[in-house]
Amino acid sequence: MQDTPIQKSELKKSCVNCGAELVYAPGTTQLECDYCGHKEEISPSESGFEELELRPYLETLGSQSHSEAISMLTCKNCGANQHVEENYKSLHCVYCSSPLIVEDMHKEEWILPGAVLPFQINQEKAHVIFKQWVKKLWWAPNKLKKASLDPKNTKGLYVPYWTFDAQLFATYTGQRGDYYYVSVPYTTTVNGKTVTRTRQERRTRWTPASGSISGFIDDTLIKASKQRSGTIPKKVERWNLKALQPFDSSFLAGFVTEKYTIPLKEGHLQSNKEAERIADRWVRRDIGGDTQRVHSVNMQLSEETFKHILLPVFVSAYVFKGKRYNFFVNGQTGALSGKRPYSFWKIFLFVLFIIAIISVLIFVLNEQQ
Repeated sequence: MQDTPIQKSELKKSCVNCGAELVYAPGTTQLECDYCGHKEEISPSESGFEELELRPYLETLGSQSHSEAISMLTCKNCGANQHVEENYKSLHCVYCSSPLIVEDMHKEEWILPGAVLPFQINQEKAHVIFKQWVKKLWWAPNKLKKASLDPKNTKGLYVPYWTFDAQLFATYTGQRGDYYYVSVPYTTTVNGKTVTRTRQERRTRWTPASGSISGFIDDTLIKASKQRSGTIPKKVERWNLKALQPFDSSFLAGFVTEKYTIPLKEGHLQSNKEAERIADRWVRRDIGGDTQRVHSVNMQLSEETFKHILLPVFVSAYVFKGKRYNFFVNGQTGALSGKRPYSFWKIFLFVLFIIAIISVLIFVLNEQQ
């Protein structure tokens, strides 16, 4: 009888003292029991990061030895695909707070993550950051401030990204522009007299340029999921990838993991566009001078590899008058960004207050005259 393969992404550990499931303690390399406080060290992987050769995956769409099935729940409201750990009590979408139906759980293939950036701040810290931000919102509805008091509204999520590495080589043609200045005469009127003066004007001397550039492109980061709403702001999407750890499912314990919805092939196309931008910068640097014209770039990428990585973010969703607002906290740096609702009545009453003050000032001035 053939043994059922162990799913690396769904391995769970129980507390040796009380049997409760262990969860990852942010900012450490330990699993912790929320009930009795027992801790276990997460053993570092000896194999390091798993950089996968790109071409075989593009040809077979990922049906390789580094793929496996994972239990998924798909939000019917916003389309986010989420893997929810058993110990995560609130079965609601992290993006829109819509209920997730356990009976709809299904298995999907995914390319195993090669690395994970563990959470460095916990839910309590993220919630404090969120509350401090809300308190500074003068025109926010009071309901928002009340909702921010509930930590359950702030949830930890591992977001999927693709990273691509490649050796870049390109030949180019263009022009190098060097600035020089010439004296140009002009006339002006001074004290009723016409006077001829000179001013310095910049010119550009263009010379042909051609050559080749080469270098290694490391960790081009491409978002691997998209939703109909709840997009993570650029301000939050700034992580120190040097802190990446070889993938271990222990880091996922206690958090929601989102599955990529942008296929590897589409992510690769986006990384190629980024490689073209990098090539253009390298070409201009190679041409030198004060300015450059690039006529053609013949770029080639070789030794292409990729990783599927998971990056940490806390999400808080709030619905006000039928419209959903999302707030995001970077799970590594604590950076926060989000859209906020405005209170009509607060603004309206403030305008009335200003009008009243102005009316009083006008009345006082009239009385003094």
